[in-house]
Amino acid sequence: MTPLKKTNTLIAQMGVTFVNAYVPSALCCPSRASILTGKYPHNHHVVNNTLEGNCSSKLWQKIQEPYTFPAVLKAMCGYQTFFAGKYLNEYGAEDAGGVGHVPPGWSFWYALEKNSKYYNYTLSVNGKARRHGENYSVDYLTDVLANMSLDFLEYKSNFEPFFMMIATPAPHSPWTPAPQYTKSFQNVSAPRNSNFNIHGKNKHWLIRQAKTPMSNSSIQFLDDAYRKRWQTLLSVDDLIEKLVKKLEVNGELDNTYIFYTSDNGFHTGQFSLPIDKRQLYEFDIKVPLLVRGPGIKPNQTNKMLVANIDLGPTILDIAGYDLNKTQMDGMSLLPLLRGDKNVTWRSDFLVEYQGEGYNGSDPTCPGLGPGVTHCFPDCVCEDSYNNTYACVRTLSASWDLQYCEFDDREVFVEVYNLTADPHQINNIAKTIDQEILEKMNYRLMMLQSCSGATCRTPGVFDPGYRFDPRLMFSNHGLRARRFSAQFL
Repeated sequence: MTPLKKTNTLIAQMGVTFVNAYVPSALCCPSRASILTGKYPHNHHVVNNTLEGNCSSKLWQKIQEPYTFPAVLKAMCGYQTFFAGKYLNEYGAEDAGGVGHVPPGWSFWYALEKNSKYYNYTLSVNGKARRHGENYSVDYLTDVLANMSLDFLEYKSNFEPFFMMIATPAPHSPWTPAPQYTKSFQNVSAPRNSNFNIHGKNKHWLIRQAKTPMSNSSIQFLDDAYRKRWQTLLSVDDLIEKLVKKLEVNGELDNTYIFYTSDNGFHTGQFSLPIDKRQLYEFDIKVPLLVRGPGIKPNQTNKMLVANIDLGPTILDIAGYDLNKTQMDGMSLLPLLRGDKNVTWRSDFLVEYQGEGYNGSDPTCPGLGPGVTHCFPDCVCEDSYNNTYACVRTLSASWDLQYCEFDDREVFVEVYNLTADPHQINNIAKTIDQEILEKMNYRLMMLQSCSGATCRTPGVFDPGYRFDPRLMFSNHGLRARRFSAQFL
């Protein structure tokens, strides 16, 4: 958020900042599917960024898209709806209808074909392909999205409520800044926290395989990436300013809720992993969430544990829709936004990810054999088939804890006490109280099979929590097999 000065002024200072906002899966497509459906990945079944992983697949289009919150807003609440930007990574794939496919629920549709770009891309304009080149004044995607959004606000109907979803690829790679911002932040480098460029001891093998210390070229690369990401965000900051000003001119600003968030975090050198997301740690699963709007007091900070599965229920709640008619796993943030007293809230949520890997060897690092992917030239790989895990992230009055299990031969466990160890350096799985381990294991199984209201039951440290050890599986083998089946 540091480079986003205007966004901080216009949204954060005029509303509420959620300082404990998370995603249930630290990867674009599963996370975006969670935003749209209000569901955990095990319920919307989008597990990675490929068609085979259900990312914008025919199955997704048939089973999930008709029930996204924008579809409900348009069909049941009378909203005019507008989408502009990156939708899902495989949107526009020929095997799934191409750019002619316009998902239900959108009155106006300006969606990027496939994954993030800044120039030389194709947009689906209400189902018709529009090709863009590399002329900054007419093609730079962040600015194109801003202009489309301003046009919508200028020409939309004033007799229907409206919903807009603007999804800038920035700050996603390839990190191409606008020309006027290429010289910004010349002295900025990635943060050197205590987990930067250290060996990830006592962690899953994928983290342990990273080379420590990193090479000078890797550090230079990640610092450059960090700087360019900030540069691309300056255009997002401009977009926010233009939108807020337009709403103000229209006389609609005081009657409009504005949400600012992201689909995942990102790491730059933590535990000697150069750059990516996908991992279970705070730097990958934590995101900004700022909200302003009617009834929200300015300059508020909220510490409640919230997730992107809450965005759909919140927006439907604002629109007056009965959430009991949905199958969403998340909770409406509206009571928190209004500052209601004595709100009963969650103390934990589920994080889940299914690892990706090549069937053959990664061409960058053939010596590592099959099963890995996203490898750097020095053979540090960011993902693998058995980088498949699920976690309970707990934040209660007494505990700030993360418990994770991997679906691998070891059934490897990682546990972190973030009160004592905020940068998650020390895995305490072998030293934490055994009763807490058993309760967390049981809670993880419950959340992995939850749906709707059962995803909102009391957590391990809540007063209403009930634990019956007799319900535990007798061995980890059963647990691991059930875990892998849950993602299919």
